[in-house]
Amino acid sequence: MSGKQFDNGEKERLGEKLDAMNKRLGRETKQQNLQGDAEAGKPGLGKGMQMSSEFVAAILVGLAIGFGIDWLIGTKPWMMIIFLMLGFVAGVLNVLRSAGQMSGPYELKGSDKKGPDNTK
Repeated sequence: MSGKQFDNGEKERLGEKLDAMNKRLGRETKQQNLQGDAEAGKPGLGKGMQMSSEFVAAILVGLAIGFGIDWLIGTKPWMMIIFLMLGFVAGVLNVLRSAGQMSGPYELKGSDKKGPDNTK
C-alpha cells in the first residue's frame, strides 16, 4: 500500500485544517450539549405526572359521559363501554402529543402553515 508523501508545508496546512475542523466540531457539539441540557432541565417526574393525569382524566371523562348517556336512555352498559374506549383513545393521543411524537390537529409537518385551508 503506497501512500502519498507530504512535505512539511503540506503537513502544516493539513494540521491547521484539522485543528480548525476540530474547533468547529467542538463548538457545534458544545451548542448541541447546551440545547440538550435545556431540554433536560425540565423535570421528568413532573412531565410524567402531567401525562399520566391527562391519560386518566380522558378515560374518566369518557366513562362519565357513557354512564350519563346510559342512565338517560337506559342502554346500560353499552354507551359506557363505547365512551370508555373513546376516552382511552383520546388519552393515548394526548400522551403522544405531550411527548412530542405526534403533531396537533391540522399541523402540517415540514411547513409553517396550519389549518385545513393552509392558513396560519
